[in-house]
Amino acid sequence: MTKIKLCGLSRLCDIKAANELKPEYIGFVFARRSSRYVDPEEAKILKQALNPQITAVGVFVDEAVETVAELLNVGTIDIAQLHGIEDEKYFEQLRRLSDKPIIKAFRIETAHDIADAEKSTADYILLDSGAGSGAVFDWKLVQNIKRAYFLAGGISADNVEDAVTILHPFAVDVSSGIETNGLKDKCKMAEFVAAVKKEGLI
Repeated sequence: MTKIKLCGLSRLCDIKAANELKPEYIGFVFARRSSRYVDPEEAKILKQALNPQITAVGVFVDEAVETVAELLNVGTIDIAQLHGIEDEKYFEQLRRLSDKPIIKAFRIETAHDIADAEKSTADYILLDSGAGSGAVFDWKLVQNIKRAYFLAGGISADNVEDAVTILHPFAVDVSSGIETNGLKDKCKMAEFVAAVKKEGLI
């Protein structure tokens, strides 16, 4: 069964919509340059309103490992998703500070990128076209991948059925595909979840 991650939630109304739709994961973006950025205090409030059955993921880009660990250890987030140049040494440091899972994002442009992703010691990998680009990469590159992954990059209700049917990813990760004018759109969120959960896809 393909799981769902609704990423870039930043308002209480986004959390309310997620609680109704029940994705397995939601994401808070802690990268300051992102339009979806939330600060730790805002994220704490949002997490308190989140259905405890939904896993909260924190998205970081080259953040200090101590900062990531603190947000994991106080329960603001349950998983760290790393989108920068964080390497195996960074994972080791983070694991010494927290026992929570790590998702490492990989930008997929060639078969070599898939090989790098497969070798990662992160608990999960995420395959993307580029941080927040909203573009789809060549899915043919991942058809023979050997490990489970989150699929991101240009996914929306319009193409997620194809993504699930063709690739069978562990999870699909959407952000811009459920937005209108840069803000989460409850109707698009619902359409996306319904498309994944459509009979025959789960």
